[in-house]
Amino acid sequence: MNMRMRIGLVAAVLAVAWGQGAAVEQAERMFRKTDYPGALGALKGQPRTPPVLFLEGRCLYYLADYKGAVETFEKLTAAEPRNGPYMNWLGKAWGRRAESANVFQAPGYASRAREAFEEAVALDATHKDSLEDLFQYYLAAPGMLGGGADKAQRLLPLIQKADPAGYHTALAQIAEKTRDYQAAESHLKQASMAVPRAAGKMVDLARFLARRGRVKEAEAVFGEVAKVAPADRARLYAQAEVYIETKTKQAEARKLLAQYLAMPLTPDDPPRGDAEKLLKKLGG
Repeated sequence: MNMRMRIGLVAAVLAVAWGQGAAVEQAERMFRKTDYPGALGALKGQPRTPPVLFLEGRCLYYLADYKGAVETFEKLTAAEPRNGPYMNWLGKAWGRRAESANVFQAPGYASRAREAFEEAVALDATHKDSLEDLFQYYLAAPGMLGGGADKAQRLLPLIQKADPAGYHTALAQIAEKTRDYQAAESHLKQASMAVPRAAGKMVDLARFLARRGRVKEAEAVFGEVAKVAPADRARLYAQAEVYIETKTKQAEARKLLAQYLAMPLTPDDPPRGDAEKLLKKLGG
């Protein structure tokens, strides 16, 4: 092969790589704006490399195509078997399939979710999402499906090391499950103090207070969040949800939801469809 042919071949390879990179970047931008169909369209025809599969799988997941998401994440984890976060997303997809499956399929799907979560933590015990998902599974699932509070507690040292604030949140969830509400409240307050000005942890505390029927106190915490982060989307959604669930301040709930729906949402936010369902509860 002469020099000119070599240069031409290198240029062609670089052009293909650049083209795929540009397509993935475009799809990622669409994904971050929750335009999942658009992101999938941008990925169409691209080589199914791990970055493409990861983005495709998350798009399918957020579109509630959990079967498609599982199939995509299985291909991804087969290509990258040592990647903990990838394995965790496979667990998430199996978990959603279990929630939407019939009574005969659900146990098997739930077990697949647990296995993927356990493998994700085994691969990367510092990944906060993997730890949280496995903890939530253990705490919620019955023993026959591999769950149990004892297993959840055994994860606490890993959670404490990876996420000090999340550690207190986990302790609060265990305490609430055992009806030790005083301890639960104390841990939620510690979680909010572990990460100063973290709106999410304060929202967790407000939700807890509302569940205990202490709506006025919950409202005060929401007010503190509004001072720290006036446009925090999690606060807007959670406060509206609390008002609707407790049948208080329905007009204010409608206003909060309208503000929420007018904002540019991301995949990390409660889905637009869920906010619209809450509006329907208000007759809107």
